[in-house]
Amino acid sequence: MNNQKLQSVFTEALGIDASQVVDDLTYNSIPEWDSIAHMALVAEIDDQFDIMLDTDDVLDMSSYAKAKEILSKYDIEFE
Repeated sequence: MNNQKLQSVFTEALGIDASQVVDDLTYNSIPEWDSIAHMALVAEIDDQFDIMLDTDDVLDMSSYAKAKEILSKYDIEFE
């Protein structure tokens, strides 16, 4: 459930196809994931998961896999 939700957040915020949202998707590896899109992504994660990422987490979120790791600190579980 949370995997699907996070994948949806990435596709919406970055405007990319779901097939591109894989663990090794990293910041700046595609033109769509730039600094502006990163902030939109963070805002959408905050909204969808009803959390408030702290600044260190925002800066550390460098990949899809890292996003899942960070969200686990907020008691959001992934399979």
